[in-house]
Amino acid sequence: MSRWGHRLCGVTEVDPCAAPTGVGAIVVGHFPLTSGEWIVAHSHPQHQLAWTRSGVLGVAVDDSYWVLPPTRALWLPAGIVHRTGATRDAVLCSLYVEPDRCALNWTRPTPVGVDGLLAHLITHLARTDLADDARLRAEAVVLDLLRPVPDTPIDVPTPVDDRVRAVADALHADPADPRGLDAHARAVGVSRRTLTRLFVRDTGLSFDRWRTHLRLRAALPLLAEKHPVAVVARAVGYATPSAFLAAFRRTTGTSPRRYLGD
Repeated sequence: MSRWGHRLCGVTEVDPCAAPTGVGAIVVGHFPLTSGEWIVAHSHPQHQLAWTRSGVLGVAVDDSYWVLPPTRALWLPAGIVHRTGATRDAVLCSLYVEPDRCALNWTRPTPVGVDGLLAHLITHLARTDLADDARLRAEAVVLDLLRPVPDTPIDVPTPVDDRVRAVADALHADPADPRGLDAHARAVGVSRRTLTRLFVRDTGLSFDRWRTHLRLRAALPLLAEKHPVAVVARAVGYATPSAFLAAFRRTTGTSPRRYLGD
């Protein structure tokens, strides 16, 4: 484990102020994560670029969630509270950027594409034997290469009402659960009309739309791991790949392949 963090109760706890400053504006840290392991919610006084060379990362900010295969990284502005985890074994590679030495003024989490040159430069900056002038040149190129990619985070708001949360928990446990609104309403002891009203009040989404968002979010790590679309569609409750792809495009405005930056 990196000297910037330690294990605690099955998760990784990170000191939010632990990233040291260096000669330049960027410091690189590495944090091994096993499949299903999450770093507890935290923030940094520096901007952060989260990326992995292999495996698949997930980053959550409130109800928004990004899946990051090696072709994509996420820029997190300083002070943004977030959680980071791995859906497959991965090494979180974090670039910490001092805000007062960075020309980027992105105020929201922003996904960026990662090509071979950027990946090489990130590895280059992780070296400890770089001369100061070489490090400064490499940092300038890294910041110049950061380009936003189109992205619509798939939000799955967390309900507050216990009855709605019970339905949400059941669907989180099994996104392919085929039961409709009537069956879920009976399971939690309310009418269809009441559950419909509670879902909208708690999440801002109808039951059907909330479940669609949940299913698509559950699909993203599988897609990032290169599982066939037909397999992913069945795993999250769609009868056909075409039905899944249509739902994905309606929700995000693009295809899964473009969404993940492949």
